[in-house]
Amino acid sequence: MRHLLNTLFVNTEDAYATLDGENAAIRQGEDLLGRFPLHILESIYLFSYAGASPALMGKCVRQGIDLVFMTPQGRFQARVCGESRGNVLLRRRQYRIADDLDESCRIARNFIFGKVSNSRRVIDRTRRDHAMRIDVEKFESASEQLKNMLPMILEETQLDVLRSMEGAAAKIYFGVFDDMILREREEFFFHGRNRRPPLDRVNALLSFLYTMLGSDCAAALEMVGLDSYVGFLHRDRPGRTSLAQDLLEELRSCIADRFALTLINDRILSAKDFTTQENGAVLLSEDGRKKVQKAWQERKKTKITHPFLKEKLEWGLVPYVQALLLARYLREDLDAYPPFLWK
Repeated sequence: MRHLLNTLFVNTEDAYATLDGENAAIRQGEDLLGRFPLHILESIYLFSYAGASPALMGKCVRQGIDLVFMTPQGRFQARVCGESRGNVLLRRRQYRIADDLDESCRIARNFIFGKVSNSRRVIDRTRRDHAMRIDVEKFESASEQLKNMLPMILEETQLDVLRSMEGAAAKIYFGVFDDMILREREEFFFHGRNRRPPLDRVNALLSFLYTMLGSDCAAALEMVGLDSYVGFLHRDRPGRTSLAQDLLEELRSCIADRFALTLINDRILSAKDFTTQENGAVLLSEDGRKKVQKAWQERKKTKITHPFLKEKLEWGLVPYVQALLLARYLREDLDAYPPFLWK
């Protein structure tokens, strides 16, 4: 099993990352802000316009370190990828299945089954832990509706219908999401999903977390030899890591959404950690990003028991394990792709 290493987040807007021996050196003009051994890193996120030196990019490629470039506002720009891993036969099979809509649907419905099941678990967990602070009947109704959709999802054979069912499930889930926010209700509220740009603090936080988790999914897929740009539910679109978006679907609620609620309900974030732009866009501030990143690293190191493997592992390894299971299915080592079903 792969070991979970550290992620380096560089938030200084004009910082430049260079290679210094076997270290990543972060510089601001002539000043050295820090030096970090590469052997302890699995990824580097640069929230800087200055970027990184070609020498550091080459070193990251050779050592399998994910190097992700973000804008200072948290928008994804690019990710440095090395030589494709795995054998060509695996990717050729991935492409053949992606071109077959029936075969694609067989995999896609497992992604959506995982998403709806995990969304239901988030609702049930809130209902169990905070029954005195929520409308229990409203949560029970939402949970029951999602439960009733699960067998229909597994039987669906059309991608378009499957997408419609996913949209309906998302509407039910997000219909109670605002009720899961238990503190600072005037500052943090959710009246529906909005993005590009996000128009409130909750959506800004969700978009930021989805971006980081999506990058983790893309890196995990490439690591096991799959093409993160060729998906089964999300079809080909230039510049979109469609397979990473497929994998992200089943992990959104149990990893990113729950984490966002924890940050708000435990008062780790406040309204001061966000900024509002002239066009109405709401973004995390630099201090806000640092708080999220620190807590994100800590959360990724917490242990769970994987529901399919029955083995203990860190939350941060879940995208890698799911990518590995998907590759095993494509190689016909498994009869079906087992989605991550949080318990």
